[in-house]
Amino acid sequence: MLGVLGQVLIYIVPFLLVLTFIVTIHELGHFLVARAFGVKVDRFAVGFGRALFSRTDRHGIEWRLGWLPLGGYVKFSGDLDASSVPDQAGLAELRQRVVAEHGPGAERDYFHFKPVWQRALIVVAGPAANFILAVVIFSISLMALGKVVLPARVFEVQPNTPAAAAGFRPGDLITAIDGRMIEDGSEVSRAVMLSAGDPLHFTVERGAETVVLTATPQRRIQDDPIAGRIKVAQIGLMMRPAASDIRHVRYGPVDAVGGAVVQVRDTIGATLTYLGRMITGRESGDQLSGPLGIAKVSGSLTNAVAEASPDAGAFALNLSVTMIRLAAILSIGIGFLNLLPIPVLDGGHLLFYGFEAVARRPVSARYQEMGYRAGLALLAGFMLFATWNDLQKLNLFQFLGGLVS
Repeated sequence: MLGVLGQVLIYIVPFLLVLTFIVTIHELGHFLVARAFGVKVDRFAVGFGRALFSRTDRHGIEWRLGWLPLGGYVKFSGDLDASSVPDQAGLAELRQRVVAEHGPGAERDYFHFKPVWQRALIVVAGPAANFILAVVIFSISLMALGKVVLPARVFEVQPNTPAAAAGFRPGDLITAIDGRMIEDGSEVSRAVMLSAGDPLHFTVERGAETVVLTATPQRRIQDDPIAGRIKVAQIGLMMRPAASDIRHVRYGPVDAVGGAVVQVRDTIGATLTYLGRMITGRESGDQLSGPLGIAKVSGSLTNAVAEASPDAGAFALNLSVTMIRLAAILSIGIGFLNLLPIPVLDGGHLLFYGFEAVARRPVSARYQEMGYRAGLALLAGFMLFATWNDLQKLNLFQFLGGLVS
């Protein structure tokens, strides 16, 4: 029993805490910009379900802490439906009710009667807060810890692999891929993982000469200690820099912010590249993860930190740093996901507002409902697909097969 409870604490609790923190920041972005525009807000909630704590401030806003840590939400006064984009008839009904209850002019404090550009900024503020959070975390990390640069020095070339066929040799230093300069070995790994089936041209320093080698990444199944059983593109190189190659870079405040912005940009760029390859059929989508996969990663990171920490104090410090960095990555993912033009997401709201700005009227209730249903179905399908991937990575089906046989 204690073993099961321990696994729950290790895998579930860190994930829930990180998720709730990220979603709270997202909702805080909506809230702060809405209040800056004078929007009336009924509630700001952290967590769902029965309130563990609740207080109403002098502006009439209820601040609530729910017992179920699965995120949070902000409720604007007058929200009529889940899509938060009422049509012309809905707006007229809401205006009539507000004026009857609070008098003429009171409707100007409601979200739905704000100019469309203000509503768009309020919606964008949620994902923007996620990106800003990531920049802040990366900036603090770079200023406090700096960055260890591990150049892409080839240590071993596995036989019968694309790298061996291309002519790589131990000791080679990769300096560019397809003309793009390479500083760290992680950049090589990222480029290879996003290029299955596409030839890559590696610029390599080999002693006093520079050569260009071409290798085409191939997908292979591997058991990753953090992500589980995954299929990734590889060329068959093991990289390990010499001691003289390794550099520790210190960052001042300005450089740290610049470096953090680059990290966020590269993460979004890699995501766009992967999605584009999925759409064109060059990726199967098996790298997409849902809540199970993220919980697995957070639990595996917790275990790895525990094994590497000599005492409880070091464990607490290392775990905090690791979870904060994980929060930055997940925050980028949540911000990006919410900007997709899918009804029920922030990007879907922006799509409706774009139509309203051009047509000078909201989308009709019928089309909003159709979009809302399609968006829900699309999100449900995505979650099922991601959960299937997570179960595959966890080898659950092999486990069940072993029980049956």
